[in-house]
Amino acid sequence: MSLYGAAKVVIAPTARLAWPQRVEGVHHVPRLGPVILAANHLALIDPLFIGVACPRPVRFIAKQELFDEGTLPRRLFTRALRGIGQLSVDRRPGQSAQEAMDSSLKVLREGEVFGIFPEGTRSPDGRLYKGQTGLAWLALTTGAPVVPVALAGTDRILPAGRRVPSFNRVGVRFGEPVDLSAWEGQAHRARPRREATDAIMAAIAKLSGQEQVPRFASSVKAELPQGR
Repeated sequence: MSLYGAAKVVIAPTARLAWPQRVEGVHHVPRLGPVILAANHLALIDPLFIGVACPRPVRFIAKQELFDEGTLPRRLFTRALRGIGQLSVDRRPGQSAQEAMDSSLKVLREGEVFGIFPEGTRSPDGRLYKGQTGLAWLALTTGAPVVPVALAGTDRILPAGRRVPSFNRVGVRFGEPVDLSAWEGQAHRARPRREATDAIMAAIAKLSGQEQVPRFASSVKAELPQGR
């Protein structure tokens, strides 16, 4: 059994016991080959539930700060994320973009499942924000199918500023792969990348029922009063 499989044997039953899950559409995840899971982002703990729900191992890219092990709950959280294949990247200027792209391409070219939150950061208010076009670049460069994923309820478990998770029900819904054939072979062009990304975000919104916002979540967060 792989390290991921061994970790999931322990983590999955524990997670399902603590946070009962309703999982739908797992059959949309191809059994073999590279796949991109593109999900909405409500809480830090989101990767855990995607990893538990998906029948295949999923690799994620996350900011290095998530792996802070200062407190016991944080240490347990960090070990769970590492156990389900999450990778950390340095987000200092000039470091994260290239490192993240290299790691993402490596995962897909090895035929694995790559999980990504195209909003780039957690939603500040539960709505679905504009996606980063790096998602479309990855999909159009590698040819990997993009499966939209909608999470629900995770924002009540570990909202921003909370240190200890609460117990709530969680929903994970996988949708049909998004048809990106209209933009095939155009990964190098900005407009097709934006259009393909918007198509993926529309598919996520259809699954999640979230209101879409034509702005980047990071811009909205920057306008919020400090501490919110």
